[in-house]
Amino acid sequence: MYPRIRMRHRSALGRLETYGAHSLFSEIRQSAAATSQSVQQRAKTAVGAPRIQTLPSTDCTEESNEQNQSPPEWMEKEMIIGQQRRHSLALVDNVLESLQNYSDPVRSLRKEKLEGRLTLEQLVKLKKAFKDLEKNGNTSLDLDDFKVAVKKSIGLLGSSDGQIEKLFMKIDFTATGKIDWDQFCTFMQQNYAELEDTQLRYKNVCFNLPATIQEMAHGDNVVRVFPMQDNTLITVREDGHIYFWSTQLKLKRDKAIFEKSVKRTKWVTDFTILTQYNKLVLATGDREIQLYELSNLEPYCQITGLESTPLKLDYCVTDNDECLILYGDDKGCVNILLFTSIGETLRMWKKMPRPDGIMPSIGIDNAVLSPNVSLIRWKVHEDWVTQMKYYDSIKAVISASNDESTALVIGCTVGKTNIEHQMRDIKHHSKDLNGRRGKVINGPLQKRASGDQTVFQVYKGVKTFAFCKKNSLVVTGGMDRLVRMWNIYVPGRATAILRGHTAPIFSIDVSSEDNIIFSVATDNTAKIWDIQTHTCLFSTWSKTSGIRGELSACQYVPYIKTLCVITDSINLLQIKSKPVAQPHLDTSHKEPVLCCKYNKTFRQVVTCSEGSVIKVWDFETGKQVLEINEAHQDAAITCMTFDLSGRRLITGGRDGCLRIWNYNNGLCLHTLKKRESSAEICDCTYVDINRNKYTVAVGWDRRINLYYDSDDNLHHFQEPKQYWHDDKIRGHREDILCVAQKPPNLLASSSYDGEIIVWNMTSGHIQCRIDTSHHFESAGIKSTNNSVSKIIFLAKRTTQLQVAASLVSNGPLGTVNFWNLLHGGKLTASFRPSKIGTQISSLAVNKDNSLMFVSDNIGYVYVYEITNYAVHGPEKDPPMCVSHWRAHVSIITSLEVIDEDKVVLTSSVDRAVRLWSIAGEFIGTFGQADPWEVSTPASWKHPMVPYDILIDPQSMPIHPVLEEATHEPEDNPPKETSDLKVTPRAI
Repeated sequence: MYPRIRMRHRSALGRLETYGAHSLFSEIRQSAAATSQSVQQRAKTAVGAPRIQTLPSTDCTEESNEQNQSPPEWMEKEMIIGQQRRHSLALVDNVLESLQNYSDPVRSLRKEKLEGRLTLEQLVKLKKAFKDLEKNGNTSLDLDDFKVAVKKSIGLLGSSDGQIEKLFMKIDFTATGKIDWDQFCTFMQQNYAELEDTQLRYKNVCFNLPATIQEMAHGDNVVRVFPMQDNTLITVREDGHIYFWSTQLKLKRDKAIFEKSVKRTKWVTDFTILTQYNKLVLATGDREIQLYELSNLEPYCQITGLESTPLKLDYCVTDNDECLILYGDDKGCVNILLFTSIGETLRMWKKMPRPDGIMPSIGIDNAVLSPNVSLIRWKVHEDWVTQMKYYDSIKAVISASNDESTALVIGCTVGKTNIEHQMRDIKHHSKDLNGRRGKVINGPLQKRASGDQTVFQVYKGVKTFAFCKKNSLVVTGGMDRLVRMWNIYVPGRATAILRGHTAPIFSIDVSSEDNIIFSVATDNTAKIWDIQTHTCLFSTWSKTSGIRGELSACQYVPYIKTLCVITDSINLLQIKSKPVAQPHLDTSHKEPVLCCKYNKTFRQVVTCSEGSVIKVWDFETGKQVLEINEAHQDAAITCMTFDLSGRRLITGGRDGCLRIWNYNNGLCLHTLKKRESSAEICDCTYVDINRNKYTVAVGWDRRINLYYDSDDNLHHFQEPKQYWHDDKIRGHREDILCVAQKPPNLLASSSYDGEIIVWNMTSGHIQCRIDTSHHFESAGIKSTNNSVSKIIFLAKRTTQLQVAASLVSNGPLGTVNFWNLLHGGKLTASFRPSKIGTQISSLAVNKDNSLMFVSDNIGYVYVYEITNYAVHGPEKDPPMCVSHWRAHVSIITSLEVIDEDKVVLTSSVDRAVRLWSIAGEFIGTFGQADPWEVSTPASWKHPMVPYDILIDPQSMPIHPVLEEATHEPEDNPPKETSDLKVTPRAI
């Protein structure tokens, strides 16, 4: 996944002064000063009848005039419309051109956040203002003092009181009403660092998901994948079966090269291609190196009798008709075969006898007697070689092993200390050379001189590595799950350590052209890293990529920018430069969105996805503000809520943890978790009981967990308080799925078996228990799924109404149920909103409980008038359906009504978070290219609808002619119906 959130000390004063914040203020002043004459603008009116308005020139030196000046309303609307729609090319282009010439620096500064406009010089002045106030006995500042300090020391034009108040609330996340200089510095440092990380994630590098997958017949593991220049991928299995694939994973040809009689005893350890000579080279477990014709895979010749088992093979051309064939073995040796006339040598070997009747063979002892062949064998590692490759650009071979003391070694092929003597022997082919060769093969293993190699020591050794000549860089990975970056000339210490994998690293590749690193772990997690910034640009897991099974080989193919991952089947992950999923399809996350919440304090929307990614959006424009990656360490976030002040975000995840965030800068403040359990948390809420504040969490542990929230608690990790007595004795018997509160003291929880329990939070006793499955079974309705995943209180309905329903829940068979909580709980109404009877996924009501919003598993939202529904007793008919529309093409995971703006917020597993008017008009998708203004309907997408909904078959209208077998007479044409009008069915 993405880089983890960095934890920082409370005080960041020392670090803060090292950050040079660039300010656009001076540049804007200069551009504004250059605009000294009036600019004429044209409002959007009827074509051919423009209205001209002359705007006065703007003087940026007078603060009072700048604060009072604002563009006319028609201009603001035109700016939004012109940025999004092109009704008339000439008209809109003229309007945009004239609007771009209008310079209003004050308005631009007002829209920018205050903390994003501070320079280092202004921060120094602000620090002095803090210190001056401290001399007067004020160790911390309240809001009024903070306003005075900011305005006096910084003097930013356009800094309204509202902006300063918002900045104060972001820093004072505990709502104590005071802040000090250390808290201010900590917030600013974290804010700048998180914004930097967010910008890095916008780099246009990611995988095309899901991966292209080609199932293979069951067999042995693939030992390697080799990309050819003709867009062919070659894979070889351990049993000797060779496959040729296209880059679209279409099988071109395959062949089993081992005879049936030897299949059980012979296996392939590695292979490579002699491209210049059209030969395929195999290393086998029988200590052989075999050569085959690449065109028809016919046997050519083989070298037998090697001293050890070759595990890794490589090949490199050094000169005309000269090459190296290298192999690393199970004794930790790097073996180098030097060929001076390889074409002639191979032709001579092909004429050798065939001991097995299949392939010409020559023993290694006889092979090195040839004047064209030399063997050099270096004892490099104390464990077998895990990877090895020769790089002609540095004239050295790099090898790796699991031995920590010699984890990675860069060494020359021929020792530099005696290179002249050895080259003279090779050139003249003296008799002494033959004797020396025999010693190299049969004698004790030789080690390079210390000056002939560079040794890198790595904890738990190195499983895989990649080399980048452009950056003089070696990247390693292994059992310790860390990706290390090394300068090849500095072996003592890694230049960077990239953390993020949760399993041993299986493969690493480097793209020098794009300056990125690819790493794949044994849990099938693939990541893309930036070489320069050392940050994770993209992550994909097995669930999203579709890659499953045990890894056997990986290879990056640069000319098609594709990562080929081999498991039980072949998988191709293609790299794309623009992370756009489909044309016309706007998504807010790269993975399914599990929940979203609106924060009225800062006018922001917070969303989280299955990949444990939290995003903060500006509610008024739909633009992303902040992003927090791997918030729950690769465990999906299942629920979220805010504290009473709205300044802290609380998230619950599948790892059993609750985390409290200052989500304005991405700082994790506290972690709440049970010591003895890591059961998944399904829902959470924040409550105030007798002036004591608690975070309530429910989930798979089937208990009501209350975590005490206090400003005095400085511990990062906290445990819940003791359970209520009724909870331990008479609580839920199945997993709790949802929790809802009704101030001042009621709490309701629902479970997988359909049970709803209403608790008195003051005493901890059960006030009401409802067995929903019993109610439906008594009515003759049976269902295999009785779970209640969503409950809400109708808070405006007073308890004095003895027969009124005050709790609403979803239920089996796609029902919405109204419950009266008096006298043990009674079902007062039940109906099915969904057009096809699918399950109800979410419920919401507006502030005065007059409208109820219902969403289902196929993405529809239904609006019902419930002002007087189920108030005076049981209801047989459903409430009146005011409107409904399709908001998503998949399950809606969150549904929230924002009363002050009369809009509806929805999120779905289709990765989109969208905003709608109460009437169902499409405002936009968070993260779309064009911004909106909630208060300006002209900026909405309406009457357009999302593209994915437009093309989805379930969104198409239904005509009676298509449903009925017989046609009505022409004089009585059929009446058209639409999916936009569905008659709810009562039970």
